[in-house]
Amino acid sequence: MKKIFITALSCIVLASCMSDEKYEDYNKDPKNPTEVEAGFLFNSATVSLFNQMTSTNVNTNVFRLLGQYWTETTYIDEANYDLNNRNIPQNHWSELYRDVLLDLKTAKENTIANESLTEEDRETQLAQIDILAVYTWQQLVDTFGDIPYSQALDIDSYLTPEYDDAASIYEDLITRLNASIPNLTGTGFSEDNIYGGDIAAWMKFGNSLKLRIGMRIVDAPGMASLAQTTVEGAVASGVYTSNADNATIQYQSATPNTNPLWVDLVQSGRSDFVPANTVVDFMNDLEDPRRAIYFDNNLGDGIYDGGIYGDNNSFASYTHIGPVMLNPEFRGVLLDYAEVSFFLADAAQRGFAVGDSAEEFYNNGIAASFEDWGATGVDAYLAKPEVAYDAANWKTSIGNQFWLAMYNRGFEGWTVWRTYDTPMFNLPADTGNPVPTRYTYPINEQNLNETNWIAGSAAIGGDEQTTKLFWDVN
Repeated sequence: MKKIFITALSCIVLASCMSDEKYEDYNKDPKNPTEVEAGFLFNSATVSLFNQMTSTNVNTNVFRLLGQYWTETTYIDEANYDLNNRNIPQNHWSELYRDVLLDLKTAKENTIANESLTEEDRETQLAQIDILAVYTWQQLVDTFGDIPYSQALDIDSYLTPEYDDAASIYEDLITRLNASIPNLTGTGFSEDNIYGGDIAAWMKFGNSLKLRIGMRIVDAPGMASLAQTTVEGAVASGVYTSNADNATIQYQSATPNTNPLWVDLVQSGRSDFVPANTVVDFMNDLEDPRRAIYFDNNLGDGIYDGGIYGDNNSFASYTHIGPVMLNPEFRGVLLDYAEVSFFLADAAQRGFAVGDSAEEFYNNGIAASFEDWGATGVDAYLAKPEVAYDAANWKTSIGNQFWLAMYNRGFEGWTVWRTYDTPMFNLPADTGNPVPTRYTYPINEQNLNETNWIAGSAAIGGDEQTTKLFWDVN
């Protein structure tokens, strides 16, 4: 593993010439420990996950392009959906498997072996680990479809792991959350950079993640009943009720702990991105007050002109990204109250027992987005006929506003579009390629795990960017 180094040669040499116990410490390398504490591994996995989902580096994360919030200026391959030239699927796959899930697996093993913990504290920390792992597994499924799961992360037993059915993985993720969340009763990791040790907040996080998973499968064939019981169970146990509950990380002003956006947009000295005409035109039509925060006023006060999606765009000629996102301390987000509110609006519209009306939850989602970004004028905005909740066209209402609220969370914005098929996305100007509905499997899987890659690809209907995931049925 990347954090564990064993000085085997030194140990062999010393063992061959020393048998006295007083020399035992000579076999230990303090700079290269054989075992890393679980808390440090948990923290490392947390930061890696936030960084991966926050970054806009085109080698690792192009979700803001897939969500058509931003487009490129000079190098436009990614906005035209050439995702393999820079090996983007491989980089995303490796980051989540290696730097998140493998660290969490080792943290789990070390937590179980830690005899200094009370049983209650051990179970609490294992629950924290599992909630973060479930979040990561869902990201992988929602990116690729069927993936190695039950045989993954065990190289000694499964050098070439089989691919599990994505729907079955979802079922297991629900089972895991149902088992883990009730164990949040003790003291968690002191290295908790999400909630600072607030276990009640972790319980809301776990339930809100459970809500998300339930709503993702609500239209999947044969999963409606599981979706409803999962959603209603999550709400009954307590999901987010305000922005104070959001799963965030507070980045710092100095490297290496700055927001990855600052690294990519400011420290790099590059001008590679501008807001896309897809989102700018949509918000202009609504006179959306969030424009003043999402975007810069570089073209003049109140003037917003998005770059043509997928075209070569002059950086100076189009609206720039809002200054708040250029702050090195700008927060990273895994899950927030706006997202939860829109899920609840959808659930309520379907008649699920979630405690309020679809319209109320819908309005809460918009208001949460305004509050989180520091925008004003939400009441006047909600009163606009084109914004007011339309129960007759509820998927369009929820989908459009959900998408707008996810502006800084490209993965979820792309997923909203895949779920609700709204708003209308542009075809990229240079190629006209269709918008992807998934990543293709990494090249390394094709080369090193060919048999299982072939079987996994066949199971989902082909390893294509336009193959739809099992829950994408609209």
